[in-house]
Amino acid sequence: MHVADLMRTGDDVPSVGADASLSTLLGEMSRKSFGASAIVEGNTPIGIFTDVHLRRLLETGADLRQHVAHQVMHPRPHLVSADALAVDAADLMERHRITSLFVVDGKGELVGAINTNDLLRAKVI
Repeated sequence: MHVADLMRTGDDVPSVGADASLSTLLGEMSRKSFGASAIVEGNTPIGIFTDVHLRRLLETGADLRQHVAHQVMHPRPHLVSADALAVDAADLMERHRITSLFVVDGKGELVGAINTNDLLRAKVI
């Protein structure tokens, strides 16, 4: 089974531009029920923001209204190719202790998203 067989696509993939407000970023994560969002330039993922990043930001006491996506993202997100095997995506998640990956095509453009719940439903893990 390949990642492309399991991934979320189109409007189900959470992503915002680098200059999106934190409010917009959080709204995207909530609407897509994914727990993370890609931060993109054009359609190329340049970062990721997750529920964990939000908790860490809250712990600092930061004024959330003052931040935009590129200021709070984790740069260089782990990515997986759409034609990768699902088991390899699961291995990547396990090695890096992460629960979601963004999926890219051969040009490095965002085409999907996959998380551990998707892999569990497909009985990959």
